[in-house]
Amino acid sequence: MDDLAMRAPLAVEGLSYAYGPKRALDQVGFSLAPARVTALLGPNGAGKTTLFSLVTGLFDSREGRIRIAGHDLRRERSRALSDLGIVFQAQTLDLDLTVERNLRYFAALRGLSRHEARGRIDVLLDQVGLADKRRQKVRHISGGQRRRVEVARALLDRPGLLLLDEPSTGLDIATRRWLVDEVHRLAREDGIAVLWATHLVDEVRTHDDLIVLEKGKVVARGEVDRVIREAEAADLDEAFTRLTSARLEEHL
Repeated sequence: MDDLAMRAPLAVEGLSYAYGPKRALDQVGFSLAPARVTALLGPNGAGKTTLFSLVTGLFDSREGRIRIAGHDLRRERSRALSDLGIVFQAQTLDLDLTVERNLRYFAALRGLSRHEARGRIDVLLDQVGLADKRRQKVRHISGGQRRRVEVARALLDRPGLLLLDEPSTGLDIATRRWLVDEVHRLAREDGIAVLWATHLVDEVRTHDDLIVLEKGKVVARGEVDRVIREAEAADLDEAFTRLTSARLEEHL
């Protein structure tokens, strides 16, 4: 791993993982740049969630290396994970706590003082448009509002790396549009490196970086225009179809 990759918000090298005889990831490697959104684009079953499980420390693999903000995840787990925020596909808030108490509880887990937590919660609830919902129990707000709370929670301790695993699942159109816009704003204005896992090409913007994952392998990566050009496609939708179809045809 070169010096630039070692300093990257996230650097993955030679990462493989198997469920018994089934290989879910096969020699995956890439690095992210700060202040950029990188779309991890792949069909269902491509290995996106497995990759996220490894990067967040839920799974472990002896094949390959993961570094977050220069810290090796296996050897410096606490320091590596301290720079990471994540929004999971499944909602993980406590439905019987208020919006504010959910955030306070997480802030305490992350080691924020009560004073610092109060300030961050005020700022973030304003930012996600939920200041007026802070004292409502989570079970009484909509699914889209819950997702906004989860974004605020992921940002409480100012991570340098934000992971989003299929975050728009089940969201209405307005909330989905807000989420895409807000994440790109965060990357641009706060310098956060974002890895957004999705199977929907319309969530990828033309100026994003892109990693295409198919059957556990990286089949394309780079800026969106470059991936389209190298796939000899007219647009990202066609490039994605060609790249994933090409992988299927190899197994016929």
